Amino acid sequence: MEISEWKAAIEKERKIKDRFFRSRYPGSPIPFDDRTRFKGLDYFPPDPAYRFELELHEHEEKRLAKIAYTKGREQDFLRWGEFRFKVGDKEQAIQAYKSDPAEERLFLLFRDKTSGRETYSAGRYLDLDPNKDQTPEGKWILDFNRAYNPWCGYSENYTCPLVPSENRLEVPIYAGERNYPLKEK
Repeated sequence: MEISEWKAAIEKERKIKDRFFRSRYPGSPIPFDDRTRFKGLDYFPPDPAYRFELELHEHEEKRLAKIAYTKGREQDFLRWGEFRFKVGDKEQAIQAYKSDPAEERLFLLFRDKTSGRETYSAGRYLDLDPNKDQTPEGKWILDFNRAYNPWCGYSENYTCPLVPSENRLEVPIYAGERNYPLKEK
């Protein structure tokens, strides 16, 4: 895919999400009172430097990780594998999780040097689906331009998994969603 096509696809996804969030549909995480003022989410401009095609270093032993949630409960996830990549000259690693071994999708939670400043303080997420996020050669497409805020970043009505310490990146990721523009500081 050419960069212009990739960028257009990212921008289209963002417009669709903004339209859904702004809608009167009860599934939107935007508080009902905010929807008339909601003009769209704030994003970093699409940047191909934050898109990687990577091998998943699958863990031989899929250990359970208890991940805490914002409202105090915990859930078990399987530590499925690790992605290794470079941002600038710094090597980074991020764990990929599954909630069930039969599940095909991978779930990534991360914090980075933008967390609590330009981006949601509790971190951001990525979902990887093998049908759209794998190359024909079997590499995974880890595209931080698709990083999104958990729904608890928009409303206190939601509870969300917190980023485990092993997924705190040492670099800023200037890609994906920024802070929710209507959230009071």
